[in-house]
Amino acid sequence: MTNVLVIDNYDSFVYTLNGYLLQLGAETEVVRNDAFAAADAAARISEYDAVLLSPGPGTPANAGVSITMVHAALESGTPLLGVCLGHQAIAEAFGGVVTHADELMHGKTSLVEHDGSAFYNGVPAPFTATRYHSLAVVDSTVPDDLTVNARTDGGVIMGLRHASAPIFGVQFHPESVLTQGGHAMLANWLSVAGLSEAPERAKGLAPLVRDAPGLRGEAGSARAVGDRHL
Repeated sequence: MTNVLVIDNYDSFVYTLNGYLLQLGAETEVVRNDAFAAADAAARISEYDAVLLSPGPGTPANAGVSITMVHAALESGTPLLGVCLGHQAIAEAFGGVVTHADELMHGKTSLVEHDGSAFYNGVPAPFTATRYHSLAVVDSTVPDDLTVNARTDGGVIMGLRHASAPIFGVQFHPESVLTQGGHAMLANWLSVAGLSEAPERAKGLAPLVRDAPGLRGEAGSARAVGDRHL
């Protein structure tokens, strides 16, 4: 069984993302980004096979343990995927700069080209991706440790991967009903984490239109830890 730690950056999309992971056969634990101290990141990550950093408001510097978890994943070799804010946290963790994007994108779609690497196996090129962000990684600041593996047709960075570690980031939302190949991307990442059957499972799955029952820790395989109801 592949166990995934999902870091919730106080965002409603996390439960749809989590639902995709469950559909693909993973076991998950959803933990708020301030549920444990940065000093405990290495110990926490050792309990899981993979880590997902969720979308969320604000900046990577204000996203709790997100940047620290990137460093912990690098040290341990644990597969990590960052989505939206999580993607930006990866960039900043390795020295990249995140700043205000030229265009505010909230619920808008773009055509995205990718490099055909393993993360995008089974995904059309180009594919339609849904975007919810006002910040973006500055192209000229992408460090040597990271490779850009996806861009919009206008050149905005939509995907990053580490040169040698199993660390991946996507600026768009793979869980959106309007994003093509979302299950395939997540399945390809889970296969790196040891869930080899995930890509085959992805072939029969359709986007989740609404949160599945029980994904907020009430039932099912997902556990919500450190939730604060605001």
